[in-house]
Amino acid sequence: MTRVAAVDCGTNSIRLLIADADPATGELRELDRRMRIVRLGQGVDRTGRLAPEALERTFAACREYADAIAAHGGVERVRFVATSASRDAENRADFVRGVVDILGVEPEVITGDQEAEFSFVGATRELAGAVHVEPPYLVVDIGGGSTEFVVGDGRVRAARSVDIGCVRMTERHLAVDGHVTEVPSADQVAAIEMDVAAALDLAGRTVPLTEARTLVGLAGSVTTVAAIALGLPEYDSAAVHHSRITLEQVREVTGALLTSTHAERAAIPVIHPGRVDVIAAGALVLLKIMERIGAEEVVVSEHDILDGIAWHAATGGA
Repeated sequence: MTRVAAVDCGTNSIRLLIADADPATGELRELDRRMRIVRLGQGVDRTGRLAPEALERTFAACREYADAIAAHGGVERVRFVATSASRDAENRADFVRGVVDILGVEPEVITGDQEAEFSFVGATRELAGAVHVEPPYLVVDIGGGSTEFVVGDGRVRAARSVDIGCVRMTERHLAVDGHVTEVPSADQVAAIEMDVAAALDLAGRTVPLTEARTLVGLAGSVTTVAAIALGLPEYDSAAVHHSRITLEQVREVTGALLTSTHAERAAIPVIHPGRVDVIAAGALVLLKIMERIGAEEVVVSEHDILDGIAWHAATGGA
């Protein structure tokens, strides 16, 4: 077994996975998995820079994660991957310097294609043996700043990253003077739908979106929609993992989120407080994807880019 630590730093959240990996058997034994909402991508779509307060929130989480890695002991490899927000920021050198000072490793600001590959590996490595699904798979990872589309079976056949994450769509279309609209207007919803449609056109030039037999959905927007659809009294990752959520359920949840107030969304126990203002946009992105590709259901996975990063750390993959 090789003990590894993987950090996925996205636009909305930063997550840690400490695991023992055995490349020979394919086993990935989870020791510690945690997530903090830091909103690193705050304002990046508008300013092109990482905000000082967003950096400090992220560095605070990094300090917590450094303590966790030290507490577990025996970690042979640490891999820190940064995605959409840090790709887009002019001052990403400040971010890199802070992470190196705290964790001792330089964050890899990966491309959208690399992000897509990691997500695919993390989501599908155990899928065939755990739930009855048919390849090829279309893996859709709805993040804060971007969404990745990956088609493959045992390997990635095609991938594309497009800028329609839940934070980006919220800040671009649902915020006025920096404040998120209490209940989105029809025009605001239509603006998101237009962005998603254009992004799907772009993704479809590279990825055969309608050829896959199974849609696999990843990340917080998808798992939160699933938890709401399942009627869970509190968030339960075991119940969410590999659940099947129908198109009609996604449509119903999305409609409710788009017509509810901030307080009403905050009162839903399965929604993390850091997602309350962006979950409606994330749900709408998922709905529009399912409608475009004709998916009757989405298989939800709690294993995603973070697990893919861990596997690459264990095997020394690029």
